[in-house]
Amino acid sequence: MIGQLSRRLFAGRERALPGPSTPGDVLAEADGLRVRLGGREVLGGVSLTARAGEVLALVGPNGAGKSTLLAALAADLPADEGVVRVCGRPTTEWPAAELALRRAVLPQSAALSFPFPVEDVVRMGRAPWAGTRLADDDDRIVRESMAATEVGDFAVRPFSALSGGERARVALARVLAQRAPLLLLDEPTAALDLRHQELVLRICRERAAEGDAVVVVLHDLGLAAAYADRVAVLRAGSVAAQGPPAEVFEAELLSEVYRQPVEVFPHPRTGAPVVAPLRGPKPPA
Repeated sequence: MIGQLSRRLFAGRERALPGPSTPGDVLAEADGLRVRLGGREVLGGVSLTARAGEVLALVGPNGAGKSTLLAALAADLPADEGVVRVCGRPTTEWPAAELALRRAVLPQSAALSFPFPVEDVVRMGRAPWAGTRLADDDDRIVRESMAATEVGDFAVRPFSALSGGERARVALARVLAQRAPLLLLDEPTAALDLRHQELVLRICRERAAEGDAVVVVLHDLGLAAAYADRVAVLRAGSVAAQGPPAEVFEAELLSEVYRQPVEVFPHPRTGAPVVAPLRGPKPPA
C-alpha cells in the first residue's frame, strides 16, 4: 500500500539525484538566520554549518531555539532574514521532491492517524526514491534500517500499539531508510532508555563515518560530549559558542547559559568532558 502511494506521488517527476560528498563538504548552512514566531524573535542572526562526515549537536536550555533552528535547516520553517542552504543551494530553490532526497528529518514526536504496521511506516522513508533507479534497493534498505534500530521483531505490529520509546526508534528507522546525506534529528533520545540512547548516538556516528552530515538536538550534555564532533550552544536564539566539545564545554560558560552551576571534568577513561550539576553536601539524616 505504501509503495503504491509513493509511486503515485512521484510518478512522472524527473529528479536530480544527490551526488557523492567528501568529508568536510558543507551540506547545510545557516547564514544570518532570523526567525520570528508569534511576533517574537526566536532566532536572531544565527550562522553555522553542518559538514559531511561530522555529527553536530545543538544544545542549550529550553526555549533557546534549538528545535526552531533544526526546523529552519530542514526548510520546514521560513527565514524572516538570512538564508539556509542545503547542498550549496538555498532551500527556497529546491523542489520538494529533490529536497527530500537530500535531507531527512526526525521531529520531536512521531504520530500517525492510521494504524500502519511498523514495516510500512519505515517504508515511508523510501517514498522520495520511487521511480528512480535506486528504488530496487527499497526492501534491503528497509530491512537494514529496522535492524539498525532494533525494531525488526515487531515489524507487523501497528505503530499505534507501540510504546513511546518503540515509536521513537521506528521513526528513526524511517529517517535512516530515506538515505539522505543530511540527517536532522530533534531530540532522538528523549523517550529512550540508556541502552537505546547509546544505540541512537552510535548510529549517528556510523552515518557520519559513512560521509553523512548529522545535526542532532540533545539535552544530555554527556551524550553530546561523547559522540559529537562539534557542538553549538544556543542561548536565547543565538549561538553562545560552537566548536569541539572539549573546547566549548567550560564550566563558566555552561553555568551561565543554563543558569545552573556545573562542574566539568575529563572522563577518567576517554578524556571526554563530563558535565555535572554542582551540588552541595548532603544534609545530615
